[in-house]
Amino acid sequence: MIVVEKGARNYSAYCPGIPGCIATGKTRARTEKSMREALAFHIEFMRERGESVPPPTTIGAIVRVAA
Repeated sequence: MIVVEKGARNYSAYCPGIPGCIATGKTRARTEKSMREALAFHIEFMRERGESVPPPTTIGAIVRVAA
C-alpha cells in the first residue's frame, strides 16, 4: 500500500512498509507511477544487499464522517 498526499503545488507518496521510499510529482498519476518505480528500485537494492523485504503489514481504509 502507498499513501498519496496532495500538497500546495504537487503530490507526494510513501509506503508505510518500506521506510525511506518516497516519490513526488505534479499529478497524482505521475506520483503513483514514480512511486511504483521507486519501490521496484528500492526492493531490488535491498535484495542485492542481502536484506529481506518485509511482507506487507499496512491495511488501508477510507472512513467517511458526516460533517
